[in-house]
Parts: sequence; structure tokens; C-alpha cells
Amino acid sequence: MSKQNKIKSVQELEQPVVDLSIDYNTVDQEPKKERPRGREYPQSRSRMPEKQLFEFAEYKASDAERTGYSNYSYWKSVWQNFLRNKPAVIMSVVFILLFIFTFVSPLISKYTVESIRIDYDRMFTSPNSEFWFGTDNMGRDYWCQVWFATRTSILLAVLVAVGEIILGTVIGLLWGYVRKLDRFFTELYNFVNNVPTIIYMTLIALMVGKSFLIMALAMIFFNWLATARNVRNLVLMYRDREYNLASRCLGTSVGSILARNILPYLISVIILRLALAIPGTIAYETTLTYLGLMDVSRPSLGILLRNARSFFLDYPYLLVFPAGIVSIITITFYLVGNAFSDACDPRNHV
Repeated sequence: MSKQNKIKSVQELEQPVVDLSIDYNTVDQEPKKERPRGREYPQSRSRMPEKQLFEFAEYKASDAERTGYSNYSYWKSVWQNFLRNKPAVIMSVVFILLFIFTFVSPLISKYTVESIRIDYDRMFTSPNSEFWFGTDNMGRDYWCQVWFATRTSILLAVLVAVGEIILGTVIGLLWGYVRKLDRFFTELYNFVNNVPTIIYMTLIALMVGKSFLIMALAMIFFNWLATARNVRNLVLMYRDREYNLASRCLGTSVGSILARNILPYLISVIILRLALAIPGTIAYETTLTYLGLMDVSRPSLGILLRNARSFFLDYPYLLVFPAGIVSIITITFYLVGNAFSDACDPRNHV
């Protein structure tokens, strides 16, 4: 090899080595520009900054309770189910008309309770064109007495029934749900229930008075026990169910749990007890009247039935008219109460 060729080879070895490898990850890529934080990129959520993707979620108990909310209306479903029961609807209309007629009857009657007088010449007159229901043992018009007595007995029965149901339901809900109150109400129930109610009513009538208001309040005060006991036993069945435990974990108040989670399942039982309490109150009022524990200055169905027992065999109309009205009220509330009780049961709602 010539000297010139050797020099050329040495120069080539001394040249720096050039890296001819290709980085395919950088081919056709432009240098990225830093995007400002906080800017929205609706076209691609994957490219949104973290501050736009995540934010703090506040807890609200009302919103948590409305999870899974629908357009379902409880009372609308109750009304629709009740209207499907035609006999109950007819009997409810009959009772409403009967109650309205107790206020209309004085307008079409020849006599009123305030204006009738004792006339022994007309005693035991059979029903005729002048005396539509005849006269009683003192010659007084029986028509105006029967309808006035019906209004008095219905108002008394509804007042007592509604009062004892409301008081019994409220106490029963607290009795069954709040564990600390269980012993107190249990002892109170045992104390009051072990003494016959007629003894309490007799003491109140002799010591306080026999007026309808006093006796109505006395009946409410002693008749709520059975309702409260029944409601308490039902509350114990629903108190520790999963949805109530979830409501307590979410911080829902006791009142809301009782009103929204438990009470709807008890309405059917409450309505049935209310429907049966109204004719039961009329029967109880008859018993008190028979024992002389009610004010007899104002006619009531119980007073008319008591007075008619001595003349039934000779003058049956004195017993037929008030007994017929009591029977209508009893049958009406039995049918309507059962139908409304079934309609109020959430398990019958679709």
C-alpha cells in the first residue's frame, strides 16, 4: 500500500461517527405548546385539565332522599283503588247524604226539637201525614227527634273516633320507634287497661259532669290505648328494615322516618280502626246513656234506643227508626272502612 493511501485511511478513522438511527416516535411531530390550566376543551374530555374534570361534591340530605324519585303519588293511587270498589263508593255517598239530611230536615219539618211540646193527647200516634215518624210516649214529634239525634250521635262518634285515632297513632309511633319510651308507655297501658273503663267513666260523670263534651273527651282519653298498642306492634315490624337503617345513616330525622317510611304502611290499619270506631262509639254512647251517665237533655240515638226499649212490643216504630239509622251507619262504615283500608295498603298499588 502506498504512503498516500495510508494517510487517507488514517484520516477516515479519525472522523466522528454519525448516528444514522431513526427515532420513529419523533417523526412528523410538532413541538407541543403548553396549554393554560383552567381552559375548557369540550371536544375531548381526555384532554381536559384536572381542575375541569374533578370538583368537590356537596352532600345534601334532601337530594339523597330523592334518589330514585318517580312521579308516583300515594294518595292518588289510594283514591283510584277506592273508586274501583263500587259498593263502598255507593255506601259512602249514602252516608254523606244521610249526614247532610240531618241539617236539612229541620227546614222541611213542621216541628223542631226546640219548639216541640209535651202533648199527652197525641202520645203514641202512629206515623201519618202530620207526624211522619209518629209521636213518642209524651206526644212529641218523633221525626225531628230522630234526625236531631242522628246528627248529635254522628258528630259525637266522629269527634271521639278521630281524637282517639290521632292520639293513639302518635303515641303508638313513638312507643314503637323510640326504645327509651317503651317501658313508660307499657306501664301506662297496663295501669289504665287493667281497670274497667266503665269505672273511669262513672267517676268522671259523677265528679266532673255528664255533658257530651266532657264524656267525649273522657272516651278519647281512655280509648286510645287499643290503637296505640296496635300501632306500636306494627312499628316494631318496620323499624329495623333496611330502608329505615339507610335513612338513619343519611341523617334523616325521626319525624321524617315515621311520617314517610313507616306511616304509609300503617294507614290501612288506622283507617280500618277509624271506620269501626265510629259505630262502636255510638254503641258505647248507648250503653252510657242506659246507665244514666250521659246528658239526656239533648236527643241522641242512644237516648232514643234507651227510651224505646219499654214500648217496643206495642209501638215498634219507636225502635225501628233509630235502630235502622244505626244499622245504616254501621254497615256503611264497615264496607267503606274495609275498602279504604285495602286502597291505602301500598302493596295493592301498581
